[in-house]
Amino acid sequence: MSQSDEPPVVEADPGALAEARAEASTPASPARADDAIEADQDAAAEPSPPAPRGSLWRDRNFLTLWSGQTLSQFGAQITELAIPVLAVIMLDASEWEVGVLNAAQVAAFLVVGLPAGAWIDRMRKRRVMIWADAIRAVALATLPVLALLGVLQIWHMIVVALIMGVATVFFDVSYQSIIPSLVRTNQIAEANGKLQSTYELANIAGPGIGGWLIGVLTAPIAIFATVGTYVASFVALLFTRDHERLRPPEEHKPLVHEIGEGLRWVFGNPLLRRIVGTTGMANFFGTIAQTLLPIFVLRELGLSPQMFGIVISLGAVGGVLGAIATPRIIARLGEARAIPISVIAFSIAPLFLPAISLVPSLAFPLLVVQGFVMSFTILLYNITQVTFRQRITPPRLLGRMNASIRFVVWGVMPIGALLAGALGTWLGTVPTLWIAAIGELLAGLFVVTGPFWTMRDLPDAHAEHADPAPS
Repeated sequence: MSQSDEPPVVEADPGALAEARAEASTPASPARADDAIEADQDAAAEPSPPAPRGSLWRDRNFLTLWSGQTLSQFGAQITELAIPVLAVIMLDASEWEVGVLNAAQVAAFLVVGLPAGAWIDRMRKRRVMIWADAIRAVALATLPVLALLGVLQIWHMIVVALIMGVATVFFDVSYQSIIPSLVRTNQIAEANGKLQSTYELANIAGPGIGGWLIGVLTAPIAIFATVGTYVASFVALLFTRDHERLRPPEEHKPLVHEIGEGLRWVFGNPLLRRIVGTTGMANFFGTIAQTLLPIFVLRELGLSPQMFGIVISLGAVGGVLGAIATPRIIARLGEARAIPISVIAFSIAPLFLPAISLVPSLAFPLLVVQGFVMSFTILLYNITQVTFRQRITPPRLLGRMNASIRFVVWGVMPIGALLAGALGTWLGTVPTLWIAAIGELLAGLFVVTGPFWTMRDLPDAHAEHADPAPS
C-alpha cells in the first residue's frame, strides 16, 4: 500500500501508516549520544520507576518523546516532497533513476531487517534511536550542501538514501518496540493513538509547508529544515527515560536462532499471517505507484511542486479523521471486522489514480479525494492491526516481531521500486499505474477471505499461541 507498516487500535503507531502504506517511516537527528548512554547505564543500575498512572497528558516523560517525534515527523514530510522534486525537476531523473532512488531508501529492510530485530532485542531501544537519529541527520545534510556547491548528482542521492535506510531500519524497529517500556500496558493504545495522530497531522501540514519552502527557498534549503527537526528529535530522546529491562546475556541464543524465533512467532499466528500477506502485497504494488507518482503528477499532469504538496496535505486530512474515528468505528463494527472493511476500501481506491489521466482537467480534486480515502482507511487498518500485534507479543520478542514483519512488508518495496522504474521505462507511467492498482486490489484477498468476519474482537495476549519456551 505503499501505505505504511504499523500502529494499533484506539492505539496507533507511527511505523503504522508506513506499514499499510509502506509499513512507513519517519525521523532523524544528531548530538551527544554518549551522554544518553551514560544516562542509560545509570538508570539500569537503579530500579526503574513505574510509568505514571492516568492520562498521558500528565506523563512528562512520554510528552518529551512525543514532542521530539512531532517535530521530526513534520521534517520528514517536508523531505518526502523535497527529495522527488530535487530528483525529477532539478536533476531531470528518468523513471529508472527514480526507481533506483526509491529502492535505495528501503533496501535496508530487505538486507538487514531480520538481524536488526534480533540485535535490537539485546540493546536499549532508546539508545539505538539516538544513534540512528544522529546518522540520518548528518547523511541528509550532505544533500543540500552538495546542491549548493553545484555538484549534486543522482548517485549522491542514492548513496545518502542507502545510509539513511540502514539507520531507519534500526530507528523504526526500536520506535515500534519502545512504547511498552515507556507507558503502562493499559496506556499503549492511548500512546499509539497520540503518536499516530501526530504522524497524520504532519502528513497534512508537512507537504504543504514543504511545497511552500521549495517554491520560496528551493528544495535543497527545504531539506535543511528537516535536518533541524531531526536535531530536535535527537535532543528529546536524550531527555526521555524508559523502563526497559534487558535480557541477561546468558539468555541470548545464536543470532540465527533468535531470528527464527521471531519469524515463527509471526507466521505461527494465522491472523498475523493474513495481515502480513495483505500488507506485504499491498506495499509491493503500492510502491510501484508511489515511485511513479511524482513523475505522474509533475510531468504527466503538469502540477507544480506547490500544488503537489497541497494535494498530499489535503489527502492526509483523511488520516487524521481516520485516527479520530477509529475508536468509534471499532466500537460499532468490532476490532476484527474493521480490518477487512478497511482493506476493501484501500484496495479499491488505487484504481482511481491512473483513471485521473482520462480527465486531467479534474486532476487536483480527484487526487485529493483519492488520497483522502486511502489515508482514512489505511489509518483505520494500521491502528487496529498494529495494536493487535503489540498486544499479543511478549516484550522479549517485540523487536523481532516488528523486524520480521517489516522484513516482509518493507523488504518487497525495493523490488517494487526497481520494477516501477523498469515498467515505467518500458510501458510508460500510466500503464504501470494500472498494473499497480490491480495488484493492490488483489492484495486484499488475504484478509477479506479470512476469519475476521466471524469475530468481533481480536484475540488478547497469548490467546492465539503461547510465548515460545526458550530452547
